[in-house]
Parts: sequence; C-alpha cells; structure tokens
Amino acid sequence: MTKPASVRRRPATNLIHPARPVSPGFRSLMPGTERASTVLFENTEKWKTRSGFDESIYTYGTSGTPTTRDLQNRIAEWEGGFNSVLFPSGLAAVAYAFIPFVQPGDHVLIPSNVYEPVKTLANGLLKQMNVIVEQYDPMIGAGIAAQMKPNTKLVWVETPGSITMEVSDLPAIAEAAHNGGALVAIDNTYSAGWYLRAFEKGADISVHALTKYPAGHSDLVMGSITLRDEATWRRVKDAALQTGQCVAPDDAYLVLRGLPTMPMRIQHVERVATDIAHWLIARKQVGKVLHPALSQCPGHLIWKRDFTGATGVFSFILNDEFGADAAARFIDALELFQIGASWGGVGSLALTYDLAKSRPNWPHKGALIRLNIGLEDLEDLKEDLLRGFAAL
Repeated sequence: MTKPASVRRRPATNLIHPARPVSPGFRSLMPGTERASTVLFENTEKWKTRSGFDESIYTYGTSGTPTTRDLQNRIAEWEGGFNSVLFPSGLAAVAYAFIPFVQPGDHVLIPSNVYEPVKTLANGLLKQMNVIVEQYDPMIGAGIAAQMKPNTKLVWVETPGSITMEVSDLPAIAEAAHNGGALVAIDNTYSAGWYLRAFEKGADISVHALTKYPAGHSDLVMGSITLRDEATWRRVKDAALQTGQCVAPDDAYLVLRGLPTMPMRIQHVERVATDIAHWLIARKQVGKVLHPALSQCPGHLIWKRDFTGATGVFSFILNDEFGADAAARFIDALELFQIGASWGGVGSLALTYDLAKSRPNWPHKGALIRLNIGLEDLEDLKEDLLRGFAAL
C-alpha cells in the first residue's frame, strides 16, 4: 500500500515519486508501458456515459492510457498547473496553444525573436484562419499595452529567445495582456519548467518541447501544453480530441524514463555552459556572448529576478570581420560539437543563423553561433572550441 505523503514534496521528487498514481494496486520503481487502441468497458452503461474529459476512466487510445496519463500528470505537477495535454511534437503543442483560443478576425502578438516555425505558423495556418499576427520587441515589457487591441486574444512569449537569448519581462507582459482581456502563452522549453515558474509569473499556458530536456536523449519528438485552470485545459483537450492528437505509449515511456535524471542533467549543463560562456568572453574573436547569466545579455536583470538558473543553450557573436563563411569554418572544424537542430540531449551541438533575413533590425555584423551544451567533459568541449577558433 502506498503511504500518503506527510508533506508536500518538491517538484524534483515528484518526477520520481508521482503525486497522482494512475494504476492503484500496482507498484514498480519504473513505470510500465500500457499500449492500447481499443479500451474495454465493463458494461453498456459505462460505454454510453464515457467522456474524454473524465480523467478517472479510459475510453480509447487517443484519449490516453495509464502510461500517457502518468506522463501528463507528472508534467502538470512539475509545472504547477491544473493539467497537461500531450502532443506528438513540440511544434504541434505550439500550434494547439493558438488554435483553441482564436477565431477569424482575432489578433495575437508574438515576439520578433520567436522560434522560426512559429512565424511559419503565423504566416501559414493562422493567416488561412484569418487570424491577424503582429510581432513585438521581446524587450518591450509593459509597453506591450500599446500594441494590444480590442480583439487581441493571445500574447505569445518566448524567454529567453532560443537563438538570440533576450529575456522578456513575463510578469509585465502578462499584466498588460490580462488587462486587455488576452491570455498569455509561453514557450517554456528553455527552462524545462524548472528555472522559470511560468504560472507564478503570470502565464496561462505553458508549452514544452518534451523532445529536449525531459526526454533528454535526442531519440524522440513530443510536446506538451500545461494549463493554469480547468477551463483552458478543456479547450485544449477538446481540440486535441477532435483532431486525434495523441502520443505513443512507448515514446511516453522514454520521456518518463528520462524525467528522474532531468534535474541532474540540467545542473550539469548549467555549470558547463556558464563556465564556457565566461571563457568565451576572453576570446579575442568574440564580440558578445548571449547567455542570460551574463550582464551583456539583453534582459539579464530580468533573468536574475524571475529565473532560478540557466540551462545549456546560449549564443555568441563573432567580431564584425567574421561573417557567415567564417562561422561555417568554425563549426566545420569542431569534432565534439555536432551540427544538428534541437538541443537538450546528451551531445553538444553548434549551429549558425543568418539573422539578417528573420531580424531586419539585428544590429550585429558578425555571425552568430548557437551552442547546445551536452554531457561531455568541460575541458574537452573547450579544446574542441579552440579548434573552431583556429579555423577562423
């Protein structure tokens, strides 16, 4: 018999000892994997009265199994939200943070430093839905009130920006948005829901690419939306049920297996990334290091106020004489840092971005290089970066 918790456990403990057991009467150190399309019912009455919103029962594979419910419950507990909905990718979760809350003619705001596929969504599906999308300066803070309109339904926040790393003033943006009658959704993937408590800072909707730190091994794609209250959860859950959005139990198991080690992995990459960020400042070829823990990063003071730590993703800008060709030479010379999208896995990654296309007002001439720090040894990563600098 499971003993009731005598005190409220802290979030990291709940990743190992979930507060909401989904299979009473069965205990195992690690969760099992329940696969199902068809779910069986005891009698006709229970079949007739089934509901996809009733989390105490199971109705069909698309509405959840004990494995997927276990994961969504742990994510909700971790973030401090009412409940979560799982999606087959982080981008799918992003899309469903918009779709249930907008109608033709509505207005939404997204920051100019947003994850590029969000802009693609804005110029594609949302435009087809006749939703008006306007960009705002990620450092605008309370000034976003001037861009609110009577038909503004949602304000999207990404903090820090996943490439240029600006840290937005989420509480100020949320206050202005709420005063204007809009919901606030945040891509909280960077902090993994740990170093930034999004709901405590004013968010209504928190989106994660579980692909990254929760899964942690670059071997699956998955997303989640955690909602502040039941009303918003029902809107997202309803849209997911109507369109068959769901995840495979085997993938959910892999995320469940990764969650207990996530805090330790994040602490490692935080330590190593912060050390490398300070080390890069002294490199003569580097013009600026964009890491939230450094004072030269836009929004550093906001980070100190709202965040309790940093993770393993950050960028640096080469001096003006080093453009795109130099950045390519730098990255191609690396051995441990691999070239690939995403982040949050065990291996380190490096990419360069042409911001002149996506950020017309980007003030720097030197190329930007983004690093994802993995679980390799600190000194080995520094030696690898020296190979890149030698190639310049």
